[in-house]
Formats: sequence, structure tokens, C-alpha cells
Amino acid sequence: TKEQIKDIAQRKMKDLNSDTIEQAMKVIEGTARSMGITVEE
Repeated sequence: TKEQIKDIAQRKMKDLNSDTIEQAMKVIEGTARSMGITVEE
């Protein structure tokens, strides 16, 4: 879910090349999608 993505993004923020939490969430969503994981609303 988006809530889980936000939690992961907050934990990984310092490792990601993102300035905002929204950008970090998009990176995490893209990674999940490439692994075959679907993100539900």
C-alpha cells in the first residue's frame, strides 16, 4: 500500500538520491514494480 511505501521511503531516505519523501516514494514504487510487486492504493 502507499502507507507501506511511505514507511520504506522514510527509512531509506538517506540512501536514496531524493530531496523529498514523494520522490523517494516514486523510487521505491519503481523498484517494487521492477521486482513484480504491485502497489495498491
